[in-house]
Amino acid sequence: MQSWPSRSAWFPFFALAAVSFAAGSWVTLQLARTASVQADSNRVFELRVYHVNPGRLPALNTLFREHTLPLFKKHGIMGIGYWHPQDAPDSDNTLIYLIAHPSREDAKKNWDAFFADPEWQPALAVASADGKLTNKIDSTFMDPADFSPLK
Repeated sequence: MQSWPSRSAWFPFFALAAVSFAAGSWVTLQLARTASVQADSNRVFELRVYHVNPGRLPALNTLFREHTLPLFKKHGIMGIGYWHPQDAPDSDNTLIYLIAHPSREDAKKNWDAFFADPEWQPALAVASADGKLTNKIDSTFMDPADFSPLK
């Protein structure tokens, strides 16, 4: 009859298992750890609300989709999101969007370059052929609060 190995014979096996478990736990912890979000030093957000003339929202959406967004990218204007309100009457005549700039000074440079781009005026003229798109544009520059997840 064969006997079980002594306790001292099992020690290396259990030691190896414990070390392997500890190493695996450490690796899992490192992989699961979320990266800390750091705010860019001067990054600013700009909230823009376009109050659109009656019946002109589809033309404004096309202008954004086909011309504005590529020009934003070209001129360093980072699009965060674009929205339409859910409830009438705003759902028929409002475009809301959030963009980011490296700094307030860069925002001015970005907008100046955007409006001076030779592609912009012809695109706006085509989109406005049936009438002016907006009757009012609100712009608000914002800094993230210290508790904001988006910085």
